[in-house]
Amino acid sequence: MAHGDDGWRIRRTTADVDRLDETESIFALSNGWVGWRGTLDEGTPCGMPGSYLNGFHEQHELTYPEGGYAFPERSDTVISAPNAALVRLWVDGEPLDLRTGTTRHHHRELDLRAGAVRRETEWVSPAGRGVRIRSTRLVSLPRRPVAAVDWEVEPLDGPVRVRVCADLLANERVPERVDDPRAASIIHDPLTAETGRQDGVDGVLVHRTGRSGQRVAVAVAHRSEAPDEAVTDTELTDDRFRLALTGALRPGERIRVTTFAAYECAPVDGTPAGELADVVVAAAEAARADGFDALLDAQRAALDAAWATADVELDGDPELEQAVRFAVFHLLQAGRADADHTIPAKGLTGNGYDGHVLWDTEGYVLPVLTYLAPELARSALRWRHAHLPEARERATELRLTGATFPWRTLGGRECSGYWPAGSAGLHVNADIADAVLRYVAATGDTGFRAECGAELLIETARLWHGHGHWDDRAAFHLTGVTGPDEYSALVDDNVFTNLMARRNLRGAADAAESCPEVADRLGVQPSEVAGWRAAADAVHIPYDHKRGVHEQSAGFTEQPEWDFAATGEDDYPLLLHFPYQELYRKQVVKQADLVLAMLRCPGDFTADEKARNVAYYEARTVRDSSLSASAQAILAAEVGHLDLAYDLFAETAFQDLADLGDKTADGLHLASLAGAWLVVAQGFGGLRDDRGVLSFEPRLPRRLSRLAFHLRWRGQRLRVTLTPDTARYELSDAGAGDTVELWHHGDQLHLTGTTPVSRPMPPVPTPGPTPTSPRGRRPARR
Repeated sequence: MAHGDDGWRIRRTTADVDRLDETESIFALSNGWVGWRGTLDEGTPCGMPGSYLNGFHEQHELTYPEGGYAFPERSDTVISAPNAALVRLWVDGEPLDLRTGTTRHHHRELDLRAGAVRRETEWVSPAGRGVRIRSTRLVSLPRRPVAAVDWEVEPLDGPVRVRVCADLLANERVPERVDDPRAASIIHDPLTAETGRQDGVDGVLVHRTGRSGQRVAVAVAHRSEAPDEAVTDTELTDDRFRLALTGALRPGERIRVTTFAAYECAPVDGTPAGELADVVVAAAEAARADGFDALLDAQRAALDAAWATADVELDGDPELEQAVRFAVFHLLQAGRADADHTIPAKGLTGNGYDGHVLWDTEGYVLPVLTYLAPELARSALRWRHAHLPEARERATELRLTGATFPWRTLGGRECSGYWPAGSAGLHVNADIADAVLRYVAATGDTGFRAECGAELLIETARLWHGHGHWDDRAAFHLTGVTGPDEYSALVDDNVFTNLMARRNLRGAADAAESCPEVADRLGVQPSEVAGWRAAADAVHIPYDHKRGVHEQSAGFTEQPEWDFAATGEDDYPLLLHFPYQELYRKQVVKQADLVLAMLRCPGDFTADEKARNVAYYEARTVRDSSLSASAQAILAAEVGHLDLAYDLFAETAFQDLADLGDKTADGLHLASLAGAWLVVAQGFGGLRDDRGVLSFEPRLPRRLSRLAFHLRWRGQRLRVTLTPDTARYELSDAGAGDTVELWHHGDQLHLTGTTPVSRPMPPVPTPGPTPTSPRGRRPARR
C-alpha cells in the first residue's frame, strides 16, 4: 500500500523496480494542461515514461478484418511531448540505476497539500562510491505552461566524481503492452524536429506530429550551483538539449540543478514554430526569475484554497480518509478553468485507453467537480460544446438526427473501432446533458446555459427524438443501444439510457423555452418541443412483474444465468477470457447499469423497488469495470446495506493505491477516484440533485464516528457534518443575509450565513438479508 502515517502524504520507501509503472501513475503531477508521470529523475529504470499535454496526440489508421459503413477510419492516441524532467547522474563513471549497486535508502512521497513529489535516495555504486540525491518536482497549478524540478547530489562517505545531465528529450521509447485491448496504441518516434536553439545553459525544442497537424514547443531555463572547479557544457541535437555539469565533490559539497520548463502546442497551420518557441522561452525564463520557492509557495496557496472546499474528514478510518484525499487531489489537478479543455479517462497520468475521453468524464468526474471546483466542470463542458460540429457530422453519417457524441475521442471524432460498444453507446449524449443540467442547477450559471448549455441540450435531445419510435400502445422505445454495462450490447429499452434520455428531452424542452434566442437560431419549432415532452412522458421502462425487479433492458431477466460456480478467479476480467457472444446473451453485468439508473434518476423508483433491484443485480455484477463499485456502494447505502456499502467504498477508493485491477500502470482511473467522493457525498451524505434542488438523506456507517465534507451550491460553500445521531448543515463563508434552501430526509431547511442547522439522523431502513455477490467477486471486508 502507498500510505504513510501522515494523512496528507502518499509514500513509497522501497525502490520496488518491478512495479515502477504503478508508482509512476500514483506520483503523476498535472495542472490540466501539462502532465508528468512520476518517473524516477534519472529516467531508468522506467515502467512507462510520459510527458503529456492536454489534447496533444497523433493519428493512426484503424484496420478491420471486414469493414463496414460508418466504421471510423482512424483513431487518435496520446503521445508524449519532450520530457524536461530528466536529471541523469554518473558516479565515477557508473550510471545511477537502482537495479545495480546498493540502495541504502529510498523515499518518495506525494504531498497532497504542497502539490509536489519529493524524493531522497542514498545509493552506493558497484564500485563502492556513495551519494545522496534529493529532488522536488511540481507541475504548476497557477501557471498553465510551467513545470519544474529542483535536484541535488552530495557525497555520502567520501569524495566522488560526478557528471550530472539535465536533459530535455523528445521521442522517448515507450514500451508496448499487447495483452489487453484497453492498452494504448504505441507510435514510435511520433515527433519530427522543426527547430531547436540554445542560449547559454537554456534551450528550446520545437517538433511536429506527422498526421494530426500539431506542433509542440518545450523550453528549459536552468539555475545551477556547483563547486568552482566543476565544468559546464551543453549539447543540442534534433531530439535533445542537455546541460551537463562535471566535477569532483568532497563531503559537504553538492551540485544542484533546477530546471524550469514550459510547454505549449498549437496547430501546425497556426502559430509558427519560431513564435511558439518564443512563447515557451519567455514562460520558462519568467519562472526562473521568480524562483523555485516562489513556485512552491504559489502551488501551496492554490491547493490551500482548493482544499478549503474539497477536503473530506472520516473519523475512524484514517487510511481511507487519506485515500479519498488522494482521489480528490488527482481530480483537482486534472482540469483547468482558464482554457476549454476536458479531462480524459486517465487524466494526464498515463496512456491507457489511448488517452481518450470517454463518458467517464461527464458520468463521474464532472459531478464531483461541479460541487468542488465548478469552474473546472464548466471548462470541460465548453470543450464538448466546441466539438458539436464533429458530433453533428457523426449523427449525419449514422443517419441520426441532432448530434451524436463519440464514445472515445481526443480530437472530437469517434475513435472506437468496436461499434457495438462504441457507436451504439448513445447514452454518452444523455451523460453530457445530465452534466449540463447538474452544473446549471448547482451554480445558477445562466450565462453558460445561454452560451453553451442550451445548444448542447437541444442537439443531444434531437438524437433521442429521431432515434426512438412509438409502438401501437403509445409507448416510446429506444432500440439497438448499448448501456453502461458493456457485457450487454445492442439491446432494446436499456433502462439507464431511456431514463437519461427522458431527462435530456425534458431539459432540452425547458432550455428551448428559457433561451428562445438559442432555440430560434437552431430552428426549434414549438411542435418539436412538444414532441420532446411527449416522448419523455411515454418512454418505456421495462419491468419484470414475476421477479419484482426492473429489467436492465427488455428481456434481460429472461436470459440464461451465468455459471459463476464454474468461473475461476483467473477468468476475470471476463472480457479477456470469454467471447462477447457468450457474455452478451447471459445475465452477467460488467458494471452497474440498472443500479446507476437508480442513482441518476432516483425519483423514478420506489424505495422497495430500489431494495429489490440492488439485491438482484448485486448477485450478477462482477465489477470488471472500475466504474462499478461506487454506484453499487451508493445504492447499497441508500437501501440500508451500510456494511456492503462501506466495503464497496473502500474498493473504489483504493482502486489505484492498491492497484486492485492491475491496470494502474497505464494511468489512474479518474472515474473510480471520483467515485470515492461520490460515495461520501451521495452514499453516506445521501446527496441527490436530480430535481434541481439540494437534498440529503444521510446515514453514517458504523465504522465512522464522524464524517464531514463541503460542497458549493449557488455560490455558497456548504459544510455537512454527520455523526451517528446528528446531521449538521452550515454555510462556511456566507454573510448574514445569504440563504440556501435544502432538504433533510424530506424536511425543508433554510440555512442562513449565521446559523447552522442540525437535525437528527433517522433510523437506517431495514433492507433485509445482505445481497449475495457472484462467487469470488464480493468486495473485501473493510
